[in-house]
This record gives sequence, C-alpha cells and structure tokens, in this order.
Amino acid sequence: MESPGAATRADRVRALVAAHRGDRGALLPILHRIQEEFGYIDADDVPVLAAELNISRADVHGVVTFYTDFRSEPAGRTVVRLCRAEACQAVGAERLIAYAEQSLGVALGQTTPDGAVTLEQVFCLGNCALGPSGQVDGQLHGRLTPARLDALLAASRAAAPAAYEVTTSGKTVNS
Repeated sequence: MESPGAATRADRVRALVAAHRGDRGALLPILHRIQEEFGYIDADDVPVLAAELNISRADVHGVVTFYTDFRSEPAGRTVVRLCRAEACQAVGAERLIAYAEQSLGVALGQTTPDGAVTLEQVFCLGNCALGPSGQVDGQLHGRLTPARLDALLAASRAAAPAAYEVTTSGKTVNS
C-alpha cells in the first residue's frame, strides 16, 4: 500500500507530460522519460498520455509499439542487444544469436524467467567493421563470439548489485 501523499505512477506520468507540454512532438521525449524512470511503458500509461496530450490512445499505442526501444514490460537486469544487419550477418551474427538463444533459453525479445537477461535484436549499431557486434548493458562490443558473450555476461553479473544465478553454455554460474 502506498503511503499517504505518495505519487502514483499516473501522477508521475502527468508530471512528465507537464514538463514537456509546450514541446513540439512531445510524445517521444515523454515516452523516453517514462521508460527512463520506470524501465518500461505500462499499458496503463497509454490512456493517461492520450488524455493529457489530447491525442487518441491508438496514436500513443502506435508510437509505443512502432519503436523497438520502448518496452511494454520491465527488462532483465542485463540487456543484450545483438546486431542482425547485413555486415554482421556476413561474419556470423546469426550463429551468435542462435547460441545466445540456446544458452539463455529465450528467443529474441524475451527475458529469462529469473529476470536476469533480456535478449534483443538491433539492426545496425554502426560498428560494421567489427562484426558481429552487440551491446551489453548499453556498452558496445565488436567481434563477439560465444565465449566473449559468456564473458561479458559473467562480468555483468559480477557488477550487478543483486546476486543471481544464470545458466550459460550448459553450466550454472552463481554470482
């Protein structure tokens, strides 16, 4: 139960709208701020945004679902984004993606059941000469291999504030 006077999520969304109300094309910056603050755009945010910006819920929903950077549920503690553009495909990106899906036990766009890792695809990170490329928690990495991806995930787990367990490469790793 929320304490008296505590702002609800809807109140916070309204405050973010108010901060951008006069901006041209305010919806995108507002959505970015909501995701920054809460980690995702909740379905309950859509009608609040629509009412506050005097646009349809369909318009808000369309923007949220069109841009792949907006999430409709919380991401894992570690977010892995692997490039699927042509240059990375030419040097093994699809094999790396298949490895990541198999070792994490999730498909692209999913989060491991323990909430440890979200696996996403991206179409070009601008690191084409060093493919296959990816990001782990926003940090760009090139020449990724299954072993290097495992090492990056292990380092991410070690740096995480909360300990958790993940299975990679068929081995269970505790951090």
